[in-house]
Amino acid sequence: MTDSWRLAMSFSTQVVFVKMSLQLCMSNIQHIFATVLAWIGVRGPQVRLTSTGNVNLVKVLQKNISQTATTPSSVNYHFTRQCNYKCGFCFHTAKTSFVLPIEEAKRGLQLLKQSGLEKINFSGGEPFLQDRGDFLGKLVQYCKQDLHLPSVSIVSNGSLIREKWFQKYGQYLDILAISCDSFDEDTNQTIGRAQGRKSHLDNLFKVREWCRDYKVAFKINSVINTFNVNEDMRENISELNPVRWKVFQCLLIDGENAGENSLREAERFVISDQQFQDFLDRHSTISCLVPESNQKMRDSYLILDEYMRFLDCREGRKDPSKSILDVGVEEAIQFSGFDEKMFLKRGGKYVWSKADMRLEW
Repeated sequence: MTDSWRLAMSFSTQVVFVKMSLQLCMSNIQHIFATVLAWIGVRGPQVRLTSTGNVNLVKVLQKNISQTATTPSSVNYHFTRQCNYKCGFCFHTAKTSFVLPIEEAKRGLQLLKQSGLEKINFSGGEPFLQDRGDFLGKLVQYCKQDLHLPSVSIVSNGSLIREKWFQKYGQYLDILAISCDSFDEDTNQTIGRAQGRKSHLDNLFKVREWCRDYKVAFKINSVINTFNVNEDMRENISELNPVRWKVFQCLLIDGENAGENSLREAERFVISDQQFQDFLDRHSTISCLVPESNQKMRDSYLILDEYMRFLDCREGRKDPSKSILDVGVEEAIQFSGFDEKMFLKRGGKYVWSKADMRLEW
């Protein structure tokens, strides 16, 4: 064997050795990256690494860091789907009758607090329906007294609220929002914002007085739709003087108020963007008005359902995450579809503690 042949063989052996070492090194690096990615919550096809390392790990990491950076500062907890009204455009309908045991609900709220929760909003369905408002009252008290949340609020239709509830729980509540879509009783009946022939407006004004008496900030939510889009509400809103008047454009959600298996058919309530803007222009002198178009609404809320699952509405339907009770807040929130920029753009962050509002009761 010539010296040149020995030299070539030696060089070839070294190349093979270096190549094997590099492959082993790459394999170890891939394993480390996969472990890190799994640890911070990235799973599935996006972490399958090929032998050539042909994966843009930087993008994956950036995407996941963005997701894990989401803090649930403001959460809407729809702990029940049951309701005594039948609003035709309702987008959280009575598809189940499930309500968590109160201790499990408290455990979930504690998990949220540990993850950065500042404001909890209880909604439904009709939240005062469960145990005649006692279930809700106990959660409100727990959030303010035990968790020391800066803001605790409720959205209700107002029909089941009694003064004794304020006497027992009013001190723990920052904001009470009452849904009212019209100041015409016939229109409320047409919409379904009523129970039998009882006056929705009488309840509205009565609750407004209780909020003043028991030092709870009063808010109004209105869904603008086919039947109230031409109404002028300026005089009544000014008289009620809420701290905020949330004005929503009627929104379709597949499986809730539109499409197959939905309990409502809200298509007849839908208005155009221009009609919604015309309503806003008509009420532009109302300083407390906070408008929310379909675009602003869809992705800018962190919504927990009755199982404490985040609901992702980006595809026009409600896709649930796993429950925070099973996987924790950090993992579940990655599947919430939450757009924090839109949340801030729509004014989701505001003075939401009644202690900071400096209201003249």
